[in-house]
Amino acid sequence: MNSKALAIAILGVVISITPAIGQTSNENTRALFGDLHLHTAYSFDAFTFKTTATPDDAYKFAKGAAMRHPAGGTVQLKRPLDFLAVTDHSEYMGVMRAMADPNSPLSRVPIAARVTNPDAAVSLGAFFEMARAMRNQKVADVLGDDSVWRAVVNDAWNNVIATANRHYVPGKFTTFIAYEWTSTPDGRHMHRNVIYRGDSAPPPFTAQDSQDPEDLWNFIESQRRKGNYALVIPHNSNLSDGLAYSENDYKGQKITADYARRRSFYERVAEITQIKGTSETHPSLSPTDEFANFEIVDLIRSSGIKVQNFGGSYLRDALRRGLVMYENEGTNPYKYGFIGSSDSHTGMSPVEENNYFGGSGVTDGDPQTRLDCKYCNGGDTRKNGSAGLAAVWAKENTREAIFDALARRESYATSGPRILIRFFAGYDYDGVQPGKSDWVAAGYRRGVPMGGELPVSRNGQSPTFLVWAAKDAESANLDRIQVIKVWTKSGQSFEKVFDVALSGGRKVDPKTGKAPSVGNSVDVIDATYKNNIGATVLTARWRDPEFDAGINAAYYARAIEIPTPRWSTYDAARTKRTMVPSLPATIQERAFTSPIWYDVPPQP
Repeated sequence: MNSKALAIAILGVVISITPAIGQTSNENTRALFGDLHLHTAYSFDAFTFKTTATPDDAYKFAKGAAMRHPAGGTVQLKRPLDFLAVTDHSEYMGVMRAMADPNSPLSRVPIAARVTNPDAAVSLGAFFEMARAMRNQKVADVLGDDSVWRAVVNDAWNNVIATANRHYVPGKFTTFIAYEWTSTPDGRHMHRNVIYRGDSAPPPFTAQDSQDPEDLWNFIESQRRKGNYALVIPHNSNLSDGLAYSENDYKGQKITADYARRRSFYERVAEITQIKGTSETHPSLSPTDEFANFEIVDLIRSSGIKVQNFGGSYLRDALRRGLVMYENEGTNPYKYGFIGSSDSHTGMSPVEENNYFGGSGVTDGDPQTRLDCKYCNGGDTRKNGSAGLAAVWAKENTREAIFDALARRESYATSGPRILIRFFAGYDYDGVQPGKSDWVAAGYRRGVPMGGELPVSRNGQSPTFLVWAAKDAESANLDRIQVIKVWTKSGQSFEKVFDVALSGGRKVDPKTGKAPSVGNSVDVIDATYKNNIGATVLTARWRDPEFDAGINAAYYARAIEIPTPRWSTYDAARTKRTMVPSLPATIQERAFTSPIWYDVPPQP
């Protein structure tokens, strides 16, 4: 089945999910920034964190309105988002919130008194009890007969749909009907967000129905036949303890070709960065990558499990595993594009490092509470990062255009700043210079954009990669652009990081293969920095010096800012406190493009 037919089969709409060389339909794309992972008081955990924001509040906030924070005070984004999906947990949606209503029978279940207790420590204990009951399939012991809560769930879901449709303003602000499927086998994260393309959707599939992602795909497929098209987006693979991108399926059986095809059909992109950690790579998996240690979180708060299996938990490792499977079996289940998002549980996306207001209600909602780690039972939440953003290159700000960009993987992630980045590859880029007139049109016409697949090289010709990145006008300058290559040979996988564009005229040392540091202008006491180093725009025309036309590979670009204060450094400055020694004083924010694949058909 060719890529276009495959798109029709999956989504029911004509979308080329693997752009072909010569495609011109996307030349006028523009970058849109949003959050595809946000929780409100309808989520069972968010309400126990004292979050009161509804989906209606969340959309207003994303559009630029100020909102009262559950920990006190008013917060507001400096810049509105272009799109938002409220993804409340499908499991027991609205149930905990209903416990605060004295007219609801749920106000009389035993756990209700603790859920609604004004003491956050008490309600947080109720969250952990509910999380355990969900993992052990014993929620009836907590909530009683399901007839008590099912009507509440239905009402909450109907309101989710109505609110998303009411706030959708095509061309200006896009909303998506969505939810989170919260599979947590043995306390390990296998969570996925389900994003619908249209203005209607069936009642959610839940982890109480099944914790097996194949069953979720079956449900999505059954809905496709009814005209309800959806994408499934994995997240927090860093907290999966190796389950997210395993070589086996949920049942422990070796992944089959059919499984690989179905997974790549329904799961087009994955979340690479968010509040609960970055899932790009881990220092133990990428010891030669000096930028691998970025906002690493390896303890699962809801279960207290410390991640031991980093292999299978990070997306770069998934790319490597997928290429090995393709080389051996001819199918690749892990052909993911990248996005970022927040996973905030306040109804508000804390995407600005210097305007960070936590992601878990009152438990991390003010600088003093955060730095004191007052509610850190289950994990040190000071290690959490600020929110990421999902970015897409789309023709217009509509559900269809953004969804289709995700489906063809023309998306990227940022750790918060609105960095602009484009990434193309092709064999016919003579005379094309990134940043020059008509270069984007040539990029599409003569090659493929991020998320695309290069045809096999003729006569061993090495492709040319075009990459361009521009700083966020309200953030820091750029340090560098890197291209990360992963490849396979004889059943083994490898990786390498190439510095392809450096600010300030720096050069890679041919002996060490490393570039000198850009420097550091941060004053950690005052939490300020000078934008007097780095560059506003970086570009590169690059060819892989180690290209082998007979070897499978994937490439993605990473644009990295100069050092700036971390949110915890801003907190310390605001409260006149010493910084927490275990936390980094500075970070280098970044953007990650979706990969471009070079696949050599397996030999029979």
